[in-house]
Amino acid sequence: MQKVFNEVNSLDKRCYEEFALTEDILMENASSSMLKFIEDKFQHNSKVLIVSGIGNNGADGIALSRMLHNTYDVSLYIPFALKSQMGKLQLQRAKLIGINIVESTNSCDILVDCLFGSGLNRLMDIESVSLIKELNQIDGYKLACDIPSGINYDGQINQIAFIADTTITMGALKKSLFTDEVKDFVGDIKVANLGIQREIYESNTNCYLLDVEDINLPTRTKLSTHKGNFGHLAVVVGQKQGAGLISCESAFNFGVGLITAIIESEQNKNISSNIMSSITLPSNTTAIAIGMGLGLLKDKMLLDNDIPKVIDADMFYLEDILNLLDNDNIVLTPHPKEFINLLKLTNIADISIEVLQKNRFKYLEMFCSKYPKVVLLLKGANVLIAQNEKIYINRFGTSRLSFGGSGDVLSGLIGSLLAQGYSPISSAINGSLAHTIASNLYKGADYSLTPTNLIEELKHLNKTTIKKI
Repeated sequence: MQKVFNEVNSLDKRCYEEFALTEDILMENASSSMLKFIEDKFQHNSKVLIVSGIGNNGADGIALSRMLHNTYDVSLYIPFALKSQMGKLQLQRAKLIGINIVESTNSCDILVDCLFGSGLNRLMDIESVSLIKELNQIDGYKLACDIPSGINYDGQINQIAFIADTTITMGALKKSLFTDEVKDFVGDIKVANLGIQREIYESNTNCYLLDVEDINLPTRTKLSTHKGNFGHLAVVVGQKQGAGLISCESAFNFGVGLITAIIESEQNKNISSNIMSSITLPSNTTAIAIGMGLGLLKDKMLLDNDIPKVIDADMFYLEDILNLLDNDNIVLTPHPKEFINLLKLTNIADISIEVLQKNRFKYLEMFCSKYPKVVLLLKGANVLIAQNEKIYINRFGTSRLSFGGSGDVLSGLIGSLLAQGYSPISSAINGSLAHTIASNLYKGADYSLTPTNLIEELKHLNKTTIKKI
């Protein structure tokens, strides 16, 4: 689990004030991190084009050109007049050793984008937009310094952005790297060491990036057990039976001891033999999954209890959900359309999906501020999981999961963990990690993943397989 910050300027300032490090020292180490990446990945004499902007992000690039000089075939392009004092100093140093400064872009093996850093807070001018278009069309490996140019402070792309294969971000991870909007632009994300270890550089935060090693899979280490030791999940199977039944099968393959499908009497003909069915809630139920293909809520008694619940899909369109939002044993799993309806129901905001997707962290935090007890899992390319002030980012989402039934599998996983005694936040984190990791392990074509395939992959999750991600 790695710390994530809104900004790192305050962390840089702390380095100056508490550790007697200078801006120059931090910049030299930032550039050295990019140097090491290039040296580890590319042969000497490869052609490197560095495009530097007017500020300190550009200065990082100029310093890099000096470090690569003589070992690589380096061209430095500075399209606009430098404003940063550090940039001017770095340019003076680069000129003294004879850096090749060019007047336009050229072909290269490695293209390094150092135009704008993570502090971009304005619209770019026409020349900058045109330049980024030009850079995106250049063949070669694309490396972004700090964040791909064109992505602003809030992780939004208002015009255009550089499409990186790898982003080397300076000092620490930033939220702006993990919005859904930028996922196709940032590539692999690495953190540059600025002269002190991250544990010292970083301060406290309420936001964390999940790693595959953070998953805590169900285990059965005791030899003397019975099915009741592993919980009893009740899955409410609504008008669209398939959704609830997918959740049942998903949960059954993720460690829960017993599953009962709560159904209307005439619906039971499609339930597999390993799933029990009932028209009422079993007395030994330890968790409930509700909402998947529900339609209307016909039995309100299903909600009128203190049993832990995972709530999905159709429940986000029913006012009955408002009676649950002050409970501390609830996990909500909306996709963006469902979440904007939940925001409207709770009088937090009336917005479009487009507005939400540009401001996912903002509206997640607004909801959790009003309802600090519940766990909210906002689905997306990067899954956001939050409770009260804490946010966890699952970056392992993939387009493979863009199919009907994917969310029903997730509800089953979370419900299974709740039934086994995991806390709501732990159920959401581990269910989400299992869901996304399993999708990444699938060997078929990206477009061919089905609920059955995904559930099958879940059976093979262990410490060895997850390391393949």
